[in-house]
Amino acid sequence: MRNIRAHQARGLLAPPEVRLRVGYYGAEHVDRLRLIRNLQDEGFNLAGIKRLIDDTQGTAERLARFRQALTEPPNVEPPQTLTLAELGRRFRVSAEDAPQALERAQRLGILVAIGDDRFEVPSPSLLGVAERVVARGVSLDGALAVFEEIEQHCDAVSRSFVNLFLEEVWQPFQAAGMPVAQWAEIEESIEDLRPLATDALLAIFSQRMSAQIESAFGQLGRSAPAAPDPADAAR
Repeated sequence: MRNIRAHQARGLLAPPEVRLRVGYYGAEHVDRLRLIRNLQDEGFNLAGIKRLIDDTQGTAERLARFRQALTEPPNVEPPQTLTLAELGRRFRVSAEDAPQALERAQRLGILVAIGDDRFEVPSPSLLGVAERVVARGVSLDGALAVFEEIEQHCDAVSRSFVNLFLEEVWQPFQAAGMPVAQWAEIEESIEDLRPLATDALLAIFSQRMSAQIESAFGQLGRSAPAAPDPADAAR
């Protein structure tokens, strides 16, 4: 309540509707408080937030939408819930190996324990990939180890793309005072950031995967024993 009164004193929040000496706050107050909190999380002080809110061009709301676009991934697939028995049947993991596999899968975020031997699967498609890999003869522990390595590399690649956007797009825009005429271009850039980064990653990965397969199987071909000569067998 102290924060609410302080926000009202600064002109950040409209006073409540008073009925019979009782102040009532509505949805607009809640939205404004959420906006103030989000801007504070982004490092803005209250004086800066006041300037943004007073901006008739709606810069504060634009920043809120921009932050939402940054933090909310598109096309989120609905999670799935599986029991420990169902996981065991799908992956044919022995009782001896199950604890280690479960711990690793939870550390990677592939599984989230929700109690009573039940697990939430945030990305059923990723779990499906793991299942298909195991069905091809790869151990679950080996598949999870590769997933862990992929996650580490993806963190580095994602960080590079985000830093590139911040340094070459956002920071110059911010230094220029966030001109209204450029907001549409900035919002379009952030919308394209994920798909462009994904397309680049897939294209480069496909090339490197082909090169690695060619190199690995080329070596296997060179090291394989020569087939017996039928003429030698006839002699």
